[in-house]
Parts: sequence; structure tokens; C-alpha cells
Amino acid sequence: MSQRLMVFSDGGARGNPGPAAIAYVALSDSGKTVKTDSRFIGVNTNNQAEYEALIMALKFAASLKIPEVICYLDSELVVKQLNGEYSVKNHGLQLLFNQVQALKIHFIKLCFISVPRSHPHIQRADALVNKKLDEEEQRRMLI
Repeated sequence: MSQRLMVFSDGGARGNPGPAAIAYVALSDSGKTVKTDSRFIGVNTNNQAEYEALIMALKFAASLKIPEVICYLDSELVVKQLNGEYSVKNHGLQLLFNQVQALKIHFIKLCFISVPRSHPHIQRADALVNKKLDEEEQRRMLI
């Protein structure tokens, strides 16, 4: 296993707030996909979903005991909050921000980078988010 992991996380809500899902794509140093994961998280805002996706990815990375993790997100707000450029005023986001801070102890180096939505690995994560949302919508129609 490599010493560094790159995670591309994404979260989205249909409506804001609305039904939300989260996903991530984890890559090794060599660019190989280590894991992808996604799940439906109920009704949340887009920003909450972005944080939840990152938290899911960080928990996975912590389980591998990889010392360095580079996190790529398309949410400039979340990245700037995590990098200390913006304060976190929303109580719900503050709780999620605190969860990310608590996960930092598992890593020697952890950084957060904002990338455009057009980034190929963010698009992969976004596709997983939308697939989960579509599956949930279909499931609800059957009930």
C-alpha cells in the first residue's frame, strides 16, 4: 500500500435541503482506484453533503493507516472553511467541521484542495452521487 492517498469526494442534494447522497473515489499514488463508495444520507443541504462525503472518505483513509491524504473537493466553501480562510457560522456545518478536525489525528499530512466540477475524478464521484439519488428515487416510487 502506498504512503499517500488521494480522495475525491462529492456530495449533493436535490433541493437545498433535499434528498442527499455522498460519494468518494480513493486513488493510490500511482493513480489506481483503491476504493469507491457512495450512500444515501437522507435530507440534507448541499454543503452538509459535501462535508459528509469528506468524512466518509477520511474514515476509509484512516482505516488504511495511510499517513498522507490529499482531499480534492469541488466545494470551494468547504475547502476554504477547512483551510481556515472562512469561518464556519452555520451550526450544522460547525458540527461536521469538528468531525473533520477530529479525524486529522489519524494522519501525518492532510490537505484540502478545491478543484473544478469538470475534474474527471470529481465527475466520477458526482456520477456515484447521482446514481444513489436515482436509486433512492426509484425505491420511493415502489413503496
